[in-house]
Amino acid sequence: MILYPAIDIRGGQAVRLMQGDYDRETTYDADPADAARRWADDGAEFLHVVDLDGAKAGSPQNLGAVRRIAASVGCPIQVGGGLRDDASIAAALEAGAARVVIGTAALRDPGFLDRVVDAHGESVVVSLDARGGEVSLEGWTEGGGRQATDVAAELAARGVPRFLFTSIEVDGTMEGPAIDELNAVAAESPEARVIASGGVGNLSDLELLARVAAPNVEGAIVGRALYEGCFSVAEGIAALS
Repeated sequence: MILYPAIDIRGGQAVRLMQGDYDRETTYDADPADAARRWADDGAEFLHVVDLDGAKAGSPQNLGAVRRIAASVGCPIQVGGGLRDDASIAAALEAGAARVVIGTAALRDPGFLDRVVDAHGESVVVSLDARGGEVSLEGWTEGGGRQATDVAAELAARGVPRFLFTSIEVDGTMEGPAIDELNAVAAESPEARVIASGGVGNLSDLELLARVAAPNVEGAIVGRALYEGCFSVAEGIAALS
């Protein structure tokens, strides 16, 4: 399994939100590229970058920071946040993203998603963010009215190669991942790969994921636990292996 250190960008800085709440923010790095270099120097194989301003605005707002991150590290990055049209996808890839993460638009615009999957294939990740099992949209500010498991099954059947699943209730809490919900989504999309996100607070959480996560869960995103020094990237990689 792959450890994905998270870099969430708001106002040009690397921050973390508690349970997706924009009013409960902690700033960690004035320049997100500093965090990127730190994680890469410690052995990160892949970085997960989220443009929080873009997620809320509906279009990318921090592509300059994405470019600096991509230029600062040797490992690939996946980028999400406000990627809701073809131009935004192209801009993120041009800025250096190896993968693009699509959330709201994947559920609201089937034609757009089909075009992106056809054009970019394995470079596409669909983010399924759930609160109480129901998908959330617009930067976690709106309920989507559908169960994440149902959406995963439908989109996997349409050829989505990879999902990122976040249980909003545990995101940023470091109280442990929502493994039952994760595995339920993975079971509905057995041909796709799934990345777990949210709740990891210690190495035991990663070891648990490595032991009991569904076979198609390929990695875990970790943010706050790394920023607060609960363990290093190298230790996290070892735990997942």
